[in-house]
Amino acid sequence: MIVRPRPRGIEYFFLLRGSILPNIWLKLCITIATAMAVTLTHGSFYHVKVTLTTIPFSLMGLALAIFLGFRNSASYERFWEARKLWGTLINCSRNLARQASAFIVTDDAAAAASVREIQRRMALSAAAFAHALRHQLRDEAGGEGSRAGAGEELARLLPAEAVAALASRQNAAAAILDGIGADLRTCLQRGWIAPVLAQEVDRTIGQLADVLGGCERIRHTPLPFSYAVLLHRTVYVYCYLLPFGLVDSIGALTPVVVGIVAYTFFGLDAIGDEIEEPFGLTANDLPLTALSYGIEIAVREAIGDDAMPEMPAPVAYCLQ
Repeated sequence: MIVRPRPRGIEYFFLLRGSILPNIWLKLCITIATAMAVTLTHGSFYHVKVTLTTIPFSLMGLALAIFLGFRNSASYERFWEARKLWGTLINCSRNLARQASAFIVTDDAAAAASVREIQRRMALSAAAFAHALRHQLRDEAGGEGSRAGAGEELARLLPAEAVAALASRQNAAAAILDGIGADLRTCLQRGWIAPVLAQEVDRTIGQLADVLGGCERIRHTPLPFSYAVLLHRTVYVYCYLLPFGLVDSIGALTPVVVGIVAYTFFGLDAIGDEIEEPFGLTANDLPLTALSYGIEIAVREAIGDDAMPEMPAPVAYCLQ
């Protein structure tokens, strides 16, 4: 995610980091070169004059703009839903740490150490869940593209036996939730938490499970492929034929107008592709690394742990 001061005026024209231009510059250059060739030949192709008016391009351009807007709205809806799910994850992690500290208690001095250990384990498991979920959504089994590998992050948050058990599970995040549920059951069986309060903790665990399911749904259900193919083809056909419809009316300005239109349409198409998958590592994707480290810091503060990880800083205005 791009985090930087808001540019002013002409500064917008010189921004590259976070702009869609680096993704479309090649096809944009080809389109402008085609428009220049059409202008120099006055719209003739092998001595055959290609006669097109602006009317079909006006009609097609309006429909294409509506189509692109609808597609980008669908992509942004996925992006915003993903951000809301991670917002819910932040709140639930804080709630779980607070509930573990406030609800799990005992008057037995001999069991006090065990209670403190289970409080700590449940709270840190919420942070481990966030890290594990991030790695699953980004397919980072080896920690590629992140500040630390999944194994390193889980090792500092979970007991060694729990980390070893996760190695055999395909869905580490779900397995961590199972571990939190097992700790809750142990507390309930030993009388360290009242049944009515255990229901509140279980409701928080259920919300974490809902976040996991929602993120998996977005990650594994892209927009229909045929939809994207139709849109890409239409944009390319429109931009490459547009010079033939403009050259007779605007002459030498044809490459300029075609370049502006192509930048807009190619850019909207590329933006839709980029935000359609909000869990990636591109400049405009969600900063899952920063969010998961923020969750870890929050739960450590809730249990009074001073071993805080360093919050990731933006690199070239990009926060991952």
